[in-house]
Amino acid sequence: MRSRSVILSFVIALSSVSFAHAQAIDTKLAAIDAYAQKVLADQKQPGMAIAVVRDDKVVFAQGYGTKELGKNSPVDANTVFAIASNSKAFATATLAILVDEGKIKWDDKVSQYLPEFKMYDPWVTNELLIRDLVTHRVGLDTFSGDLLWYEATYKPEEMLERVRHLKPVSSFRTRYGYQNLMFIAAGEVVKKVTGKPWCTFVKERILDPLGMSRTTCSVNNLPDNAAWPHNESGGSMRVLHRGNVDGSSSAAALNSSVNDLSKWIRTQLGRGTFEGKQIFSRERSWEMWQPYMAQQIAEPRDRSTPPTQFRGVAMGWFVSDYRGRKIVEHSGGLDGMLSYTVLIPELNTGFIILTNSESPAFRVMRSKMIDIFTDAPERDYNAEALAGAERSKAASAEAMKRVDATRVAGTRPTLKLADYAGTYGDKLYGDITVSEENGRLVMRFLPSPRFVADLEHWHYDTFVIRWRPSVAYNFPRGFVTFTIDRNGKTDELKIDQPNNDFWFYELTPKRKP
Repeated sequence: MRSRSVILSFVIALSSVSFAHAQAIDTKLAAIDAYAQKVLADQKQPGMAIAVVRDDKVVFAQGYGTKELGKNSPVDANTVFAIASNSKAFATATLAILVDEGKIKWDDKVSQYLPEFKMYDPWVTNELLIRDLVTHRVGLDTFSGDLLWYEATYKPEEMLERVRHLKPVSSFRTRYGYQNLMFIAAGEVVKKVTGKPWCTFVKERILDPLGMSRTTCSVNNLPDNAAWPHNESGGSMRVLHRGNVDGSSSAAALNSSVNDLSKWIRTQLGRGTFEGKQIFSRERSWEMWQPYMAQQIAEPRDRSTPPTQFRGVAMGWFVSDYRGRKIVEHSGGLDGMLSYTVLIPELNTGFIILTNSESPAFRVMRSKMIDIFTDAPERDYNAEALAGAERSKAASAEAMKRVDATRVAGTRPTLKLADYAGTYGDKLYGDITVSEENGRLVMRFLPSPRFVADLEHWHYDTFVIRWRPSVAYNFPRGFVTFTIDRNGKTDELKIDQPNNDFWFYELTPKRKP
């Protein structure tokens, strides 16, 4: 009888703990739901979807807002969004599968599989390892060369042929530089080893086994119930076309829903196993979550509460600490589509946030949800983001005034407009044409058909770039300057287009005969 009483007491106590635990989770999820609704309204975010996995169960999956402004098209947990660079974790997982099968090693030289792939420095070409492709440490600048895949018609092999023209900004394996092109190269390694394009391989070995039936590798085969991207290019919030990033494949091409991605999170937290099916081994999972390159932490982060003690580059992921917990995460960003995947392994918790505009909503929700799950003190990231946006807007206006003050009034172009027309070739990017049309100059980036701009005279031989609506990126004001040779003819385009993602300064388009 005494034994039975002890057992009964234990069961009751255990039940009480389980009930309290369930109540705590419910309270957290209710807080997330309420905050998401507020963020959606305050940030003027068209749509958003969130899912939470806890202890290998989907405990929350919710859509908010609309798939397309001006239409009654509610977002739900099956709505498909572009996940952009969240694709990179899938890329490293496909490599991990090949490592498990003994077909490759992380430290195999890339030249063993892609002998035609060359870096600017021949020594780096020879030393480049598969592991280097997915750890952002090859010596190139962050986002270097991204104009080769963004809205461009180049195939992956054509992009990689042009990488040899990208000059490094640091020594090999000494500094972090976020690299999409290297992840595209990783996808080409998969293709070389398996004989299948990366998109085919990831579907057969990851998406199909996980039942991720709504996940695609192209905007050209999206299922019904897919969100449209939005941003303020053109001066006000507008619906964008779905950008052509098919060439980015293993770096940024996947589209998915929070319901599908919940299965991916369960696989990650399950160390490669999903409902009894092993996708990749626990050993590979551990390797992909390790930091291979330290990231420098800015002083303001060190003064934050709590301070960030470390941040590192894993394989397809970033890792950091937060209140004594390891955070494994990655974000994704394309025109009008921003997202986050976050894992907190010690809490057996993960979540995904998908959005369809360029507001800070995805980042606000990421920070708030981590705080909620780690029982951090109350902090209103939404209010901070709104205040920060106002400061940024004021700073941009002041910067524009300073540029306006440098304009020299009363000048004229050195040449007749027709004499600026021609084809300007860049060995990295390709050809850019300038033509005179209806009394004005028009610039076209031939590898990127949507990149068309009218050029409006500023002063001397400098013109303001007025991108046409076919360009989805919300570029701030930029300039083109024509240099004139000793024979009085144009010989080069100098493109000064400020932005945070695409480095036009890497281009040196020379006039072609």
